[in-house]
Amino acid sequence: MMKTAAYTVPAKPAAAVFDNFPAAARKHLLEIRALIYETAASNPLIGTLTETLKWGEPAYMTQATKSSTTVRLGWKPKSPSEVALYVNCHTSLLSQWRDLYTGELKFDGNRALLFDVSQPLPGDPLRHCIAMALTYHLDK
Repeated sequence: MMKTAAYTVPAKPAAAVFDNFPAAARKHLLEIRALIYETAASNPLIGTLTETLKWGEPAYMTQATKSSTTVRLGWKPKSPSEVALYVNCHTSLLSQWRDLYTGELKFDGNRALLFDVSQPLPGDPLRHCIAMALTYHLDK
């Protein structure tokens, strides 16, 4: 386990997958991963996160509280300069995020946010999107 001041990030099962990403992609994906854990730790309604692999990519869900939709992180060789934060395409999250952050965030259809690995992550909008995903089922 890797401990920080506010949260604990499990070492397995997805940790080893990050080693397979190119350095710039890995850096961004680990930063997004940290934001996911920080967001969960800051809201008691979210509860404990489960980190697993889905389609060989790190994925995060709230099995105990069932407050979230699954959030998955990815990088693809066909788009080497981008990393993605995926959510279930049947949610309304991408539509909501477009309403809030068109011009600030880059979208891929109805399932992903894309981030250029040569640019800093958009901290506040990304944190808000993560919080919305981790509390998606609380509004139902």
